[in-house]
Amino acid sequence: MKWILSSVQLMKRSKNIRTNIFTEIESNGLNKGKMSVLAGLTKLRQLCNSAELVTGEDLFTYDSVKTKVLINELKCIIPQHRALVFSQFTSMLDLLERDLNAAGITTLRIDGQTQAQKRQELVNEFQSEDSKAEVFLISLKAGNTGLTLTKADYVFLFDPWWNAAVESQAIDRTHRIGQQQHVFAYRMICRDSIEEKIIKLAGGKKKLAEDLITTEESLMKSLSIEDIQYLFE
Repeated sequence: MKWILSSVQLMKRSKNIRTNIFTEIESNGLNKGKMSVLAGLTKLRQLCNSAELVTGEDLFTYDSVKTKVLINELKCIIPQHRALVFSQFTSMLDLLERDLNAAGITTLRIDGQTQAQKRQELVNEFQSEDSKAEVFLISLKAGNTGLTLTKADYVFLFDPWWNAAVESQAIDRTHRIGQQQHVFAYRMICRDSIEEKIIKLAGGKKKLAEDLITTEESLMKSLSIEDIQYLFE
């Protein structure tokens, strides 16, 4: 059975998260409340990916619009092309691995738990001319450096975040000596969602780009109460 997460339910969940965050800020101050902000942002971002990521909630669905769009796009380019798919959530990689394989799309995967020797073996397999692997699933932090994946000419950032530099490093895995094709990179963003607000806010904060924020904790320090109100309004 499939339970569909309605826009009304999403609005209710967003409102509950906002209420909890501002109650925390009012009680303990802005700095201490920012950990609640991070938790709220993470939960809303996970809902954009798939509600399966948010456990212990009555708002649950087995459907993921993003995953459906990704599978449709991949089926349009395979087998003529190979693709990299990046996510910040290893739990999302679990779901993508399951759903892509169920759709008949052959995948490989690297995340933070993959040992160095195994990483190189997987890279060599993907780079092989006769490899059956069509999609490489990679966690954003584990795959932003040290990989050469020129057999891929499509890159999908499944859940974009603040740091454009890290995303650029991920895309650059395909821009290496030996790349003979044009590379197409896509950010998958839910319209009118927390993802869109995050990107707009980051784009207006030059200091974020100048400092090359690489951790969510340092990001939290840069947010003002007005920023937080904007993100959760």
